[in-house]
Amino acid sequence: MRRLSLRAVLLGLAAPVGALVFAAAVCSVILVVTGHSPADVVDSMSASLDRPRTTVIAVNNATNYYLAAVAVAIGFRMNLFNIGVDGQYRLAAMLSAALAGASFMDGLPSVLRVALTMIAAVLVGAFWAGIAGFLKVTRGVSEVISTIMLNAIATALVAFLLNPNRLAVLEGNDIHTPTITSGGQVPGIPYSGSSTEVHGLILVAVAIGVLYWFVLARTRFGFDLKATGLSESAAVASGVSVKKMVLASMLLSGAVAGLVGMPELLGGAHSYSLNFPPGIGFIGIAVALLGRNHPIGMAFAALLWGYLDASSNGLDVAGIPKEIVAIMQGVIVLSVVVAYELVRRYRVRLEQREVGKALGTIKVPEVVGS
Repeated sequence: MRRLSLRAVLLGLAAPVGALVFAAAVCSVILVVTGHSPADVVDSMSASLDRPRTTVIAVNNATNYYLAAVAVAIGFRMNLFNIGVDGQYRLAAMLSAALAGASFMDGLPSVLRVALTMIAAVLVGAFWAGIAGFLKVTRGVSEVISTIMLNAIATALVAFLLNPNRLAVLEGNDIHTPTITSGGQVPGIPYSGSSTEVHGLILVAVAIGVLYWFVLARTRFGFDLKATGLSESAAVASGVSVKKMVLASMLLSGAVAGLVGMPELLGGAHSYSLNFPPGIGFIGIAVALLGRNHPIGMAFAALLWGYLDASSNGLDVAGIPKEIVAIMQGVIVLSVVVAYELVRRYRVRLEQREVGKALGTIKVPEVVGS
């Protein structure tokens, strides 16, 4: 059992580590061809680790990426590809920001204001993802198509509502929702040597990760979810309603997606504007793939992505194009998919070989009197 466990760990690490090594090799070749030194890139990115502010930015980015990855991973567990996390979190962030900045919220206790803001975000995200789930179970519409279209609709809806005549205010050249006053904000966590604080809602991200693990690994619902994703026919035979599981997983995925923008909204920006971070939902897909939908694996992947983003600005100072970080991230996503498939095939061959050996050692009893 110890040998098998060690092999399982090594096989689990083979794909992400291989993808990272391959991405580093590709980027090194690109740098050499363009006349830059890979060693200078490594030195510049390593030096950024010594800057407390870079560390804080990396952790804050990772918090958002982790929540997005969990939202995507919930769908992955059901073999559902929720590409709509980006639209779900942006629509949820904008509407919850408008609610949190409303004047009638100022008279409420701080805890209640924050709770109402987050509940609103969860409900909006779940509702927007639920549309795709409803279309799939009632009309058989692919969630890939519907969530892509819902992303476009969410973008247009946010642009329509983010108007001084509707849910936004105009301050100079900046259009944003009413600023959330101190009573509706979440205090940050101080970090030594940095004026920027770690988002306080990082604790919520940790709680979501623990809850994600517990539901999938320790509840009947989590077992049904994984069983349905592995084989719908087997799930039906065991009495599981596939349509209910599809709808439930999309609602849960959207609910977590609604929280993606909360650390930045309540801990940093305090309003939703045109400068609100875009594209986090798509980064969540990459982080979920790299972390293999595992809560701990996704945490390391989110920290890696956050660090790469935070350190990219330092490359410009060193005269190195920061686009090399985007290239590395893209290569990681492509190579990790291929690496996982290669590892899966290798694991299947190993299992078949062990089964063959086991069958070869079974002695067939002799028939008396033959």
